[in-house]
Amino acid sequence: MGFFTKSSDHLLSGIAKTKLAWTQRLKKTLLGRSSIDADLLEELEEVLLTSDVGAATTEKIMDRLTKRVSKEKYMKVDELDRLLYEEMSALLTANESSQTTTADGLHVVLVVGVNGAGKTTSIGKLAKHYTKQGKRVMLAAADTFRAGAVEQLRLWSERVSVPLVALNEGSDPASVAYTAVTRAQNEQIDVLLVDTAGRLHNNINLMQELAKIKRVVQKVIPDAPHEVLLVLDGGTGQNAFAQAKEFSQATSVTGLVLTKLDGTAKGGVVIGISDELEVAINYIGIGEGVDDLIPFDVKEFLDSLFKND
Repeated sequence: MGFFTKSSDHLLSGIAKTKLAWTQRLKKTLLGRSSIDADLLEELEEVLLTSDVGAATTEKIMDRLTKRVSKEKYMKVDELDRLLYEEMSALLTANESSQTTTADGLHVVLVVGVNGAGKTTSIGKLAKHYTKQGKRVMLAAADTFRAGAVEQLRLWSERVSVPLVALNEGSDPASVAYTAVTRAQNEQIDVLLVDTAGRLHNNINLMQELAKIKRVVQKVIPDAPHEVLLVLDGGTGQNAFAQAKEFSQATSVTGLVLTKLDGTAKGGVVIGISDELEVAINYIGIGEGVDDLIPFDVKEFLDSLFKND
């Protein structure tokens, strides 16, 4: 997609644990079989579920595969990879994102997610890469309740050399957002990344707070925020689904950032979470380095997952 520059080898190493688990499960299912039949499809369903693809998405994939197989009298097992690839690709590309920013004016990005998902770190990495594209970037520390959150973002602002708007710890998050948007406009900033509180996803006060931030920002720029990125820890598997549903109901999520995929075998969540929410995955995190947050490319991800070593 051209926003970051990373090779397929880098992605392959980043999802190595997911790929290994997926390959082993699939090989075990295909062992000793020559054709795709009902028994194989039943075992394949279990493979998808244990790979954290999710129940609803697994059911959708299995329905499509069953219909395709039923049309053919005989399909060899070596065709299964192709069938799975095509069905997964169809689901993911339905929500694919171009990951572009507005050409003119301030582009406001609200970043949400529970504590520990890698939200603040992702903001810092995004800021770095936007500056590489020649964009003028500003950060807003609207996560004013978590101890140390403002200072964590301040360290990132210094590390990537972009300005930070922060008020006193415990300040009204909406006030921080309003101050940041006003200042960003005055200073002709291109991209404003707003960090938000990340307490438990079932805390209704947090959701009301996020809605308030949006309303306040819209007083300055009526069509802002232009993006609402939800950061999720890919390693939490099915728990990420619950978090995503809560946040999407409260904040109209426009894109997902799945972090920590390099440390988990639960990368199947990539497929299910995008499908169930009907929201694009914009970025995936596959390492600790500043360049290890990369734009999600459907073809590159599936090529890496299905690639035969």
